[in-house]
Amino acid sequence: MLFWTDDRLWDDARTYQILFLGLFLVVGLGTRDWSLKPGMIAVAIATCVTTQWVMVGVRQKAEGRGQKAGAGEAEEAGGAGEERGGESGVGNWESGKFKAFSLSPSAFSLHPSSFSLPPLAFILSPAFLSSLPSALVTSLGLSILLRADHYSTMVFACVAAIVSKFLIRVNGKHVFNPGNFGIVAALLLTPDAWVSPGQWGEEGWYALMFLSCGGLVVGRVGRWDTTIAFLGSYAVLEGIRNVLLGWTWDVWAHRLMSGSLLMFSLFMITDPRTIPNARIGRLLWATAIALLTFFLRNYLFLSTAVFWALFALAPLSILIDAVFPGDRFVWQSRAKEAEEAGEAEGAGEGEMTALVT
Repeated sequence: MLFWTDDRLWDDARTYQILFLGLFLVVGLGTRDWSLKPGMIAVAIATCVTTQWVMVGVRQKAEGRGQKAGAGEAEEAGGAGEERGGESGVGNWESGKFKAFSLSPSAFSLHPSSFSLPPLAFILSPAFLSSLPSALVTSLGLSILLRADHYSTMVFACVAAIVSKFLIRVNGKHVFNPGNFGIVAALLLTPDAWVSPGQWGEEGWYALMFLSCGGLVVGRVGRWDTTIAFLGSYAVLEGIRNVLLGWTWDVWAHRLMSGSLLMFSLFMITDPRTIPNARIGRLLWATAIALLTFFLRNYLFLSTAVFWALFALAPLSILIDAVFPGDRFVWQSRAKEAEEAGEAEGAGEGEMTALVT
């Protein structure tokens, strides 16, 4: 269990994301004329947390069945394949083959007895608790960015966001940013969802708030390169267009000081679990997103260009990782916990947990 005095809590960048996104919600509700109901925020949080709990439970059961099947095969082979069978139970999920799944109703039974754990231990399992901050980050991000007329639309967006992390994966890495996936899914598949990029206006103190809070989070996860590459490339493109059209530079500054653009570049495009692992890959990827955002915004006149650009180019991260391999990001709190335990098995569990958050 995590407490406010636990160093692991404050070593985790997601803690600061939760605090700052919560602050943005309070500031937005208090200073901007948002059409956001407090009940919608509560629904988003409850849906993301519940969906995360269900998917972690399903994943654990699938891995458990795979491990048992592997152990049985090893026993029949005289023990020679025991290690190979144990690894295949986890690898099937991580490789995206999902061989550990059975589509029978019993395969998705989440009754505590199915896991041979006491009810409280099942509900508060370490895997779920370690991934809980990620679910809260997704729910707060959706509450800030997405608007809907019906609660069911917000529920759909939240479920799509969380489930995408577990089902759309390549080599153990989820492809799409969960919040971005939920937004795009709601915009495409529901009639009453919308995004208001101008909801923050262009007032300077909002930009200062985003830069200071977002800068702290980005600095802790070491992804300033992604933010600088995106904002720098986009600023250059807008500057060239500004000169060609003969506009004054206050127009250029006005377009770059959008609160939504800054939130995107500091909190969404820098998600360390979905962006390329190597620095050169992140620079290329962020620049490509800036180019597509510029085209969609200025030539197709999409006010939500940043979200569509990220969604369209998210799979490019997998290709870039293949060309420019790098170390995969692991949330520091889980890595530290495994290191303090001093056991190889604990370290493996820490990395596995980080992969699903």
